[in-house]
Amino acid sequence: HVQLVESGGGSVQVGGSLRLSCVASGDTIGRYCMGWFRQAPGKEREGVAAIDSDGSTSYADSVKGRFTISKDNAKNTVYLQMNTLEPEDTAMYYCAGGGNLKDFDQALGEGGLPRDFNYWGQGTQVTVS
Repeated sequence: HVQLVESGGGSVQVGGSLRLSCVASGDTIGRYCMGWFRQAPGKEREGVAAIDSDGSTSYADSVKGRFTISKDNAKNTVYLQMNTLEPEDTAMYYCAGGGNLKDFDQALGEGGLPRDFNYWGQGTQVTVS
């Protein structure tokens, strides 16, 4: 069973940057596809970026070129570097593990959440104004 704890959120001005971290315990992230998701007030939770066990990545169109997902298996940590932040990026950001990149991509296209992402953190708030 994996426990995930996010950090790094905060308030930032438009055009600014933040780096989110997700520290895992209970198992190694190298076994899983790890993803970042977000949920804005009144909206459904949506996928932002994911990184598979082999390092392959996928991004939502809205963040391509601005956000970068990475991981450090030795630290059991996943990161989300967010640059050129926009007010539309304001949301609670969640780290999740499980599933695979194919399902993540499919959910990006169809809406909803990918199946089998069974492990979730509590979230970290990002506010851009």
